[in-house]
Amino acid sequence: MASPLGSMAGRLGFEPGFLILESGYGLDCDEDLRKAIIELTGNEFVLGDTHEVVDGVLLWWRDGDSDLVDELVDVLAYLMENGPIWVLTPKAGRPRHVEPSDIQDAAPTAGLSQTSSFAIAPDWSATRMVARRVGKR
Repeated sequence: MASPLGSMAGRLGFEPGFLILESGYGLDCDEDLRKAIIELTGNEFVLGDTHEVVDGVLLWWRDGDSDLVDELVDVLAYLMENGPIWVLTPKAGRPRHVEPSDIQDAAPTAGLSQTSSFAIAPDWSATRMVARRVGKR
């Protein structure tokens, strides 16, 4: 039976072999979730100084960090066309909590759409963002 965090890592849509860019890592990040993602993908996280194209992004974000739009645009440059960006923020009531409206406001400015949000770890929530589709014919 899969561990709850392993299941959460899978719920992010990551699969074996995926390359995941991690940004915003700090000592407050959920180490069990990070380990579950590494175990699921079979790869260590890619850091922001790479030239790799990645399958997904894990962005740890807290109130008081630099500009969210700038960070989203920066990580988007490494992301394959259909890959998700997961913005992980402290849950309500935790230090440096980010209001959901802050994420909703940043998404369109960065050319992204917010698709879902859920609790991912004891102290963290996850918000999925994907590149907005340009009009279909």
